[in-house]
Amino acid sequence: MSEIKAPRGGLPGSVATPIVECRNVSLRFGSFTALLDLNLKVEDHPGKGEFITIVGPSGCGKSTYLNLVAGFLKPTEGEVLVRGEPVKSPGRDRGFIFQQYSSFPHLTVKQNVQFGLNLNWSEMGLTAAEQQDRVDDLISTVGLADHAKKYPHQLSGGQQQRVAIARSLAMEPRILLMDEPFSALDEPTRLDMQELVLKLWSRIHPTVFCITHSITEAVYLGEHVWIFSNAPGQIAYDIREGIPATLDVPPLEAQEKPAFKEAVRAVTEAFRRVSEGAHPKRA
Repeated sequence: MSEIKAPRGGLPGSVATPIVECRNVSLRFGSFTALLDLNLKVEDHPGKGEFITIVGPSGCGKSTYLNLVAGFLKPTEGEVLVRGEPVKSPGRDRGFIFQQYSSFPHLTVKQNVQFGLNLNWSEMGLTAAEQQDRVDDLISTVGLADHAKKYPHQLSGGQQQRVAIARSLAMEPRILLMDEPFSALDEPTRLDMQELVLKLWSRIHPTVFCITHSITEAVYLGEHVWIFSNAPGQIAYDIREGIPATLDVPPLEAQEKPAFKEAVRAVTEAFRRVSEGAHPKRA
């Protein structure tokens, strides 16, 4: 297991246009600096996608990074690009799943999932029948076919988060941003959601950035794990080697494998060093 310090010039990338790039990005809220001189490149993998999980101390800029990519925030300095274009506002190419349940309370499950398609059907070139097929298929895939006519207040927390996931994926975004999406769920439901998200990711192939406070969850979901430093945030470690493949492996089964336990140990140790203010050697 190796821990790789993100070089100041950016994470290793290909010559092709990165799907996400940060160039000397800093963001300040008054006297507080959330991110400082963040440089990174994330390669585009059409037809495959990539799953990156993000951990780090509280207040280290993890959510700030997601909000910059989403277009909810603008950097104080520097530039954020998606597929080579500066991010100026939110767009349908970027889905966002929040920690808090975010369904529209006055809409049914089916109406929530179809909401974005109703706004973008012309641009997406979908017929009414194709919209319906996509919505019905997603609702079935996330296990809500019997609840399609219910309203959010009639659903459990896990079911509400399934609605949010289906609504985001209905747009088939190239980038999916997830900010602690399962933290409010009980453990059995959380494990079910982890397995579901991997299944949907392998089907739709977005590039996923998922923040979590659980190192076990980060290792299970991610192909590699970013560890942010204490604020002002930068990527202290990008851990790739030794992260086991877990697609089609239930979480509890994956957690019992020696390779998984070793990956959790290595990420935990790197996280501990970051939390204590230690800085890794440059790769």
